Amino acid sequence: MTEPSSYLATTADSYDAVAVLYAELFRNELDGQPLDRAVLAAFAELAGSAGGGPVAELGCGPGRVTAHLRNLGLDVFGVDLSPVMIDTARETYPDLRFEVGSMDALDLADGELGGILSWYSVIHTPPQHLPAYFAEFRRVLAPGGHLLPGFFEAEDEQVTPFDHKVTTAYAWPIDDLARLAGDAGFTEIGRMTRQPCEGERPLRHGRLLMRKDERLG
Repeated sequence: MTEPSSYLATTADSYDAVAVLYAELFRNELDGQPLDRAVLAAFAELAGSAGGGPVAELGCGPGRVTAHLRNLGLDVFGVDLSPVMIDTARETYPDLRFEVGSMDALDLADGELGGILSWYSVIHTPPQHLPAYFAEFRRVLAPGGHLLPGFFEAEDEQVTPFDHKVTTAYAWPIDDLARLAGDAGFTEIGRMTRQPCEGERPLRHGRLLMRKDERLG
């Protein structure tokens, strides 16, 4: 992309402004989330066993989940739109690779990755732009590579914008998001939803474990 779309610039600027506080607030968030750790472990096992290349956490923020995946045995690196988030991640985890980049225009070769984690990182993408993200995910994944998006699940049967405090976000009906990924060439192999915990936003949390459909080339 030669010029960032307005929502990309807004998202980057908004996360730049809160990067240090965000990193502190969410540093240990996985400690009290056994279901989240379980689905990340399943993703790590599948992506690691496929032998299709490194794994990228796209929208990695301050790098805490990237580091968790490394601890699960993956060759992993992080990409984020916010330069301040990337600086924070590099300072906190100097042994890991982090790069500034946009998820819809990755500086990666076709089929380079064995897996992609998108942990609440497409939630700020307006619905009309999301198909381009899934198309880019498919492009950079190796045949049989795995994708795991984490997101907020809509209570109604429609995509719902909400105030995320950082910048506008969207909650998705899980079936609609699965269908969108399917249209982009992904096959669902599992899903998980959980209720919000104390202190979390009052929305269900969704995870979709997907595999690049090799039949589509």
